[in-house]
Amino acid sequence: MPQDVHDLKVWQRAIELAVCIYKLTRGFPREEVYGLVSQMRRAAVSVASNIAEGRGRLGPAEFRHFLGQAQGSLYELRTQILISKRLAIVDDGELHDAEMLCEEISKMLVSLINKLRAHGNKLKAEG
Repeated sequence: MPQDVHDLKVWQRAIELAVCIYKLTRGFPREEVYGLVSQMRRAAVSVASNIAEGRGRLGPAEFRHFLGQAQGSLYELRTQILISKRLAIVDDGELHDAEMLCEEISKMLVSLINKLRAHGNKLKAEG
């Protein structure tokens, strides 16, 4: 049964990450508006969106699938952050908060995925 996503700490942190990325990319060069800026914003929004979509699904397996999608978007974003660093588009210090949020969210997603996997295995053993 679908549940409210607002209760999930990982979703709350993913929203913070999206806001962080939007603020961060405001300072990117104009020629990156359709390049890295667009890609980074899309990936950051996708993390929170996939968590929300999965939470709205009917069962743990579907939720786990969307958490995996969120993790994929997070890895995409981490790659784009690294590219931004290597291109020296922004100061490394400005990227620090985004990197730390990515790391935290990744750990939270892995933990939640593992809990759902264990829950699913428990149901199979009982069934």
